[in-house]
Amino acid sequence: MTHNHFTLAKILRDPLLAELPAVTSNTQSLRYAELAEKVDAVVQWLSIQQVKMVALHAENSIDWVVIDLACQLAEISCIPLPDFFSEQQSLHCIDDAGVDLLIGDNNELAANITGINSVEGLPLSLQAWKLPATSKDCEQQRCPQGTQKITYTSGSTGKPKGVCLSSHQQWQVAQSLARAIAIDRPKHLCLLPLGTLLENAAGIYAPLLSGGNIILLDGKSRGINGSSGLDLLQLVSCISLWQPNTIIILPQLLIALIAACKMGWQPPESLRFVAVGGGKVAPELIAQAAQQGIPVYEGYGLSECCSVVALNTPGRNKPGSVGRPLPHCQVSTVDGEIYVEGASQLGYLGEPESWGNTPIATGDLGHLDEEGFLIVDGRRKNLLISSFGRNISPEWVESALMANTLFSQCIVVGDSRPHLATLLCTVDGVSNEQVETWIEQVNTGLPDYAQVKAWDVIDSDGWQGLFTANGRPRRDAINSHFEKNIEKLYSVSLLTAQEDSQSQAITT
Repeated sequence: MTHNHFTLAKILRDPLLAELPAVTSNTQSLRYAELAEKVDAVVQWLSIQQVKMVALHAENSIDWVVIDLACQLAEISCIPLPDFFSEQQSLHCIDDAGVDLLIGDNNELAANITGINSVEGLPLSLQAWKLPATSKDCEQQRCPQGTQKITYTSGSTGKPKGVCLSSHQQWQVAQSLARAIAIDRPKHLCLLPLGTLLENAAGIYAPLLSGGNIILLDGKSRGINGSSGLDLLQLVSCISLWQPNTIIILPQLLIALIAACKMGWQPPESLRFVAVGGGKVAPELIAQAAQQGIPVYEGYGLSECCSVVALNTPGRNKPGSVGRPLPHCQVSTVDGEIYVEGASQLGYLGEPESWGNTPIATGDLGHLDEEGFLIVDGRRKNLLISSFGRNISPEWVESALMANTLFSQCIVVGDSRPHLATLLCTVDGVSNEQVETWIEQVNTGLPDYAQVKAWDVIDSDGWQGLFTANGRPRRDAINSHFEKNIEKLYSVSLLTAQEDSQSQAITT
């Protein structure tokens, strides 16, 4: 048994924790001793199945946590499939990793896998399916040694990339977070989908290390649908009802909570630590949150470093920074790019040349200030990161939009925004109705976080000087030149969203 398996087993069998609530849902609550019994039963069932790679595709639930912990104790690799992935992306992950067992809460995904067979006996409410034999052998060919979890990026080009992590790396980050947050027996409300690595390390493992109680609700109960759907009234009602001590949110959720406060909602007094990450957060936004009674602290990380590298905390907080690096991390910069060592990935699935390479080059530009706080200045590449924390390559969406001959130019924008928008130049004779119809058609083939929600047509004369000699867009120049157009697109979208949310009174 590895050190981290020993840590997990010790937590589940700690007599001081046995009678305390460990996981709670709308319909049940399990004490630590009861959670241990459920995990043990699933470990036994998994051993009978003789599988190496489990894909987990389900809503947030107690059963999700049980499967995740059981896979660790059974030394089986697990792939959490985010609910915001398109069906095509999820199927890609399953095939890419050579999954031999799928566990989920509905059969829609399983129905699209040829040769799959239902398996009985799983002592949970989830369903299980065995997949046909695959030529891909995770242990010997596809994964670096020690891989326990494969977390897929949100797919900047449409095909998610598998980041391989060990149990040790996951619990190392969790231990650093538990010590940094320093709340004994916290009640943590999991707002993000458990398919998100951040909610695993910071939302499951860190609370367990602190003897906490984890609240697990489906998306409808949380007011969150997919990666960008949001029911603000339900979200704040959920927080008020469950009175958590800690939550993790993305920048767009922070904006929503501030808006709710301005409309009369009051954050519960129980709330002591709100971590925000996944995208750039303006210091002004942090200040507004504090004024409204939201104890928010910005952090920074990436999947390749098991999700969290640095974090502001109540004792060490510097708005405008992403906090000091956690104890397990060593952060440095090379030519202005941030490099991280400590709890780094084992490597990418199917890319042996990446295995064991440390430190990790993040692709982010930044520096450590004189007090040791990490400042993130921007990204080296063109990758867009939405305010919901999704990574999106603009070229991917642009190529889909340009598949029709309606446009002569197409530039997708949306960095640190709640959704994508696009600036277009249409060919002669194309109507706005045609543009709208085509964008709606393209959106049906994209996951929700990559869909275009607003657009503006600009005359061909307006594009002069904004492309290189070989036709590549000068993105910084385009964003600057069309700044007013872009701001108008998002101001109209925001106004519509606010009008919708204000149609119902928000009360605590």
